[in-house]
Amino acid sequence: MGSFLFACDSFKGTLSSARSSELLAEEARAFFPEADFRSLEVADGGEGTVDAIVASLGGQRVSLLAADPLGRPVEATYGMLPGERAVIEMAAASGLPILSLDERDPRKTTTFGTGQMILDALDRGARDISLAIGGSATNDCGMGAMRALGVRFLDASGAELMGAGADLALVAKVDLSGMDPRVAQTSFHVMCDVDNPLVGPRGATRTFGPQKGADAAMVEELEAGMVSLAAVLEDAFGTSVADEPGMGAAGGLGAAARLFLDAEVVGGVDWVLDLVGFDEALSGCSLCVTGEGHADGQSAHGKVVSGVAARCRRAGVPCVAIVGGMNAFSRFRFESGVHRVQRVPETETQGRIHTSTCTVAVLPELEETEFHLDPAELQIDTFRSSGAGGQKVNKTSSAIRVTHLPTGTVVECQDERSQYKNKARALSVLASRLAQAEKEKQDAAVSAQRRSQVGSGMR
Repeated sequence: MGSFLFACDSFKGTLSSARSSELLAEEARAFFPEADFRSLEVADGGEGTVDAIVASLGGQRVSLLAADPLGRPVEATYGMLPGERAVIEMAAASGLPILSLDERDPRKTTTFGTGQMILDALDRGARDISLAIGGSATNDCGMGAMRALGVRFLDASGAELMGAGADLALVAKVDLSGMDPRVAQTSFHVMCDVDNPLVGPRGATRTFGPQKGADAAMVEELEAGMVSLAAVLEDAFGTSVADEPGMGAAGGLGAAARLFLDAEVVGGVDWVLDLVGFDEALSGCSLCVTGEGHADGQSAHGKVVSGVAARCRRAGVPCVAIVGGMNAFSRFRFESGVHRVQRVPETETQGRIHTSTCTVAVLPELEETEFHLDPAELQIDTFRSSGAGGQKVNKTSSAIRVTHLPTGTVVECQDERSQYKNKARALSVLASRLAQAEKEKQDAAVSAQRRSQVGSGMR
């Protein structure tokens, strides 16, 4: 009867990776009761990476009090895995969402808490550590994290610096004598899907500094400091990594991990897919369904859908991508799967409303599949709102648009309210249609084979 693999990223704010797989399996089981359903929680090396890997490999979540970007205590969680391995999201301690808008100042922030998580993992016996370094609030070139591991950054007078962004230009010497000796006995892997160098127009400061709270004057100050520290590090290690792709990730933590930890820099989504055994799970499958929260111009570069689609294509397994929404002003292209998905026209509405979407993009292998969805199938809730003059009127909280493209079919569920409930319903209906289409396709193939066998016997 065949096997199905469900491997979605989280639909941020609505559906977890695990819940998406549950909904897909529930609907598919109605059409393929004898089929084998396989599920993997996956991520791209950003938010959700620890949860996905721990769930797939049977590890455990570990919590500790660590320093947040401003040095305040925060509960941070990482994953301990079988085989003396650990996976750490730096954003758990040093992430931008921890800070309010008025607290964001990369001159003051530090990665010290990330170093504390690494130290805790070493204390628990980890000798293979994977670092997911997306979503940072910092621009300290990893000084804070390295300080937590015993490195000292000294100014011209020999005084130790705290290792925040404002200290970049003050570093005159790096003292490695106090580095935790277990670092040299541990393999480090940095999950990174940006190719920005440490310094320059596309470097850490100029590219990511503004989103971390840096104004124009701060950017110039921090860039000058980063250039100065890069020269000090080159003198200390006898090599320069300032221009290498990815060294500017997480405000320069990529460069620090490369130099101080001898870390291997890896693509986030491929590293996660390897860790959770994606290729093995895909083997023998007749269909894979993947997805992510939002598809835009970055979806072709290091995101879950593009990574899964690439492996499905190599394995010759049809793949379907379901995404929570698309950038309304762009097309996105998955170089290894979806040729093109165009923006679906917005539903005409009166007034200004917030919409979220549930879109299914059918990859070329299933380009003949069509979906004819009746909005009533979703049992979408209606709600009462004030119309002109304050009277109560009924409004439908979602609408369905179906667009058939040469490369596939796009279905959009625009949702004003009850976002989780309606998106879950939409995903269930879409999953049901996918399963039904696959069942009809398999039945047709069996019928054609039987007719061919009958014809051969009559001749």
